[in-house]
Amino acid sequence: MAPAPVSVRHSVLTPSLTNRTLLRAFLLTAVAFFAAHPARCSLTLDDSILIAPSQLSNGSPFLITVSLPNPALSVTGNWQSHQISFFPNSDRHTWYALAGVDVELTPGNYPLTIEADLKDKTHQTLHQQLTIETAPYLQVPLTVPDKFVQPDPKSLRQIAADKIVKDKAFATSAAKPLWTGNFLPPLRLAPQSDSFGNQRLFNGKVASVHRGLDYHAKLHTPVAAINSGRVVLARPLYFEGGCVIIDHGLGLMSVYMHLSKIEVSAGRRVRRGQIIALSGASGRATGPHLHLGVRWQGSYLDPAKLYEIQLPTTTPLRAR
Repeated sequence: MAPAPVSVRHSVLTPSLTNRTLLRAFLLTAVAFFAAHPARCSLTLDDSILIAPSQLSNGSPFLITVSLPNPALSVTGNWQSHQISFFPNSDRHTWYALAGVDVELTPGNYPLTIEADLKDKTHQTLHQQLTIETAPYLQVPLTVPDKFVQPDPKSLRQIAADKIVKDKAFATSAAKPLWTGNFLPPLRLAPQSDSFGNQRLFNGKVASVHRGLDYHAKLHTPVAAINSGRVVLARPLYFEGGCVIIDHGLGLMSVYMHLSKIEVSAGRRVRRGQIIALSGASGRATGPHLHLGVRWQGSYLDPAKLYEIQLPTTTPLRAR
């Protein structure tokens, strides 16, 4: 049980002597308390947290770098009810984590809290207020076959079954980073088409947020993994068509859709740049293209912004 708080009252009599006495008593009490309860030491060190990029908006992924005065045993964080897992540099003074702003989050100011258990048995709590700005997304009308706007009962059963499959694939992620270096586009030469975050109107009836990035790609164009990881789904689905999902660890996954051919299987490890499929026009697609999604703990992020983040040159403690 924590000791009762020290009550300090200013006196108008002999102020210098009284203040010195009270200050000394307060410091002695504080030292005694922290010595007896080292695990409860808590500090707020805003300048110990670095966010990159510094400006965030809907759909922004970001890298958190935490610098600590002493080596840490573990570092965790909380952001928008997401539990963030950090991984350390070799000296364990510096810790990193990838996180993100959901595409549909209302712009505003939101708190980030980080907890660090240090090797000297002390505990530090770090705080940072993150400002989320409004991203300029557009509204895009699209035309697709009616079965993708008003599915029949048989299609609805398939959609429901697909959801169970996807939920299972998204349910677990490696507890440590599987990626290596920066994330790279899945297609080198294909230009981007429909942008992430746009409001999409299918046949003028169904509106949705575009939670990925589309690339113009001819049929059977080789598609590469944007980084190393483990395949958790590789099969055709109703809306997505040929679909591959790769787990990159710590809740970060990439999703590749509308594929004509899948070159990998669930459970297989892949490396960054490895060909995993061929592009196509399967599922709910207006023509041949590749849809790439990036998902972090259920939040969809802008892949183009993920490419811009400079990740640590070394990624220690990688999962096996």
